[in-house]
Amino acid sequence: MVNKLSLRQKFIVYGSLFSLALFIIFPIYFMFIISLKRPADIYRRPSLLPVNPAVVNYQQLLNDLGFVTNIGNSLLIATATTILSVLLAVFAAYSLVRLQYRGRRWVGRLILFSYLTPASLLFNPQAVIIARLRLANTLHGLVLVYLTFSTGLSTWLLMGYFRAIPPDLEEQAMVDGATRLGALFRVLLPVSAPGIVAVSVFTFTAAWNELLLALIFITSPDLRTVPVALNYLITGDTFRWGLIMAGAVASAVPVMILYYLAQRFVVQGLTAGSVKG
Repeated sequence: MVNKLSLRQKFIVYGSLFSLALFIIFPIYFMFIISLKRPADIYRRPSLLPVNPAVVNYQQLLNDLGFVTNIGNSLLIATATTILSVLLAVFAAYSLVRLQYRGRRWVGRLILFSYLTPASLLFNPQAVIIARLRLANTLHGLVLVYLTFSTGLSTWLLMGYFRAIPPDLEEQAMVDGATRLGALFRVLLPVSAPGIVAVSVFTFTAAWNELLLALIFITSPDLRTVPVALNYLITGDTFRWGLIMAGAVASAVPVMILYYLAQRFVVQGLTAGSVKG
């Protein structure tokens, strides 16, 4: 039987939720308001309400600074990284969870340790490898670099989701004549779809927001990703806040749409690997 909340408890619960929502939404609101102000109004008229709102920052950003190209670069890199990373992680996680071979546990731990290694310690050897492969200052070279950190996380997360699925389902499929790969694609992957979608969203977000490696490996202005383009809006000690905030709003839209479309799968995926089956 569910106990009803008293008036005081309701006040505390809803007050806490409202405070949390305000704490989260206010920076987004403030960022959007600043993006609608002209440079002179940002400092002369500090206000939380739109004063003489204008889209001049968005026009300059999208038309003059070519921010649309930067968004396209980020979409291409994040999408390619997500597809390749999740594809590799599916086979790696399945091998570590379902197959029995010597050193399997150590391989799983090494994958986790590789993800936990700071990127600042790896970009020097990565730069040498990328240069020898003649992939420096290219988008597909950056995708290859991103796979070094995204594949480890994707594999580790998918291992938890695959463990939560009873192996009896695959064994029954193989008894009926399916191969191991057939059981993987026809049984395991459809059942673990929420987890795979959740991992894909996390991988896409990490690749979309990454700055350090993109700043090092990309030098051409027409190949810059969104975080790098936003970084170059700061010249010396001059912060063009209107353009920076407009760029932040524009770059957040694709990720917000992605989370909105995949929110149900993300919630299911977060709980799918929490209990071992």
